[in-house]
Amino acid sequence: MAEAPLVGIIMGSKSDLPVMEACTAQLEEFGVPYELVIASAHRAPNKVHEWAQSAADRGLKVIIAAAGKAAHLGGVVAAYTPLPIIGVPIKTSDLGGMDSLLSMVQMPSGVPVACVAINGSKNAAIYATQILGATMPECQQKIAAFKQEMAEA
Repeated sequence: MAEAPLVGIIMGSKSDLPVMEACTAQLEEFGVPYELVIASAHRAPNKVHEWAQSAADRGLKVIIAAAGKAAHLGGVVAAYTPLPIIGVPIKTSDLGGMDSLLSMVQMPSGVPVACVAINGSKNAAIYATQILGATMPECQQKIAAFKQEMAEA
């Protein structure tokens, strides 16, 4: 039986999957169970609402939200859950991802979304594991070992 997911990954489009592979690979390397859903804040707002509102009750502890262009997904999810949200701005053909980045970092007071670099999904996974490490010693140990490996490389 698989472990219950601790991290929820939501992305606005299946075209975001290639960017998010670094995220899922890093979570798998750390042994952090996750769930992944594709739901656009604009095209499937009811699905996003239901998924985000039930996230904590399903046992999720952290959410990673990836989106491009207007990139409202992280903020919409943040409006419906008390869980921490990490935004991954996706690089776009129109403005190179600056549109996504600025949409994510300009959240109104009271609705925070942490944000990594454009296409920075690996860092989102590392940060999610660090957040888990605040209350889960095994995650904190995995991060410590990861940083030690980087220092030795």
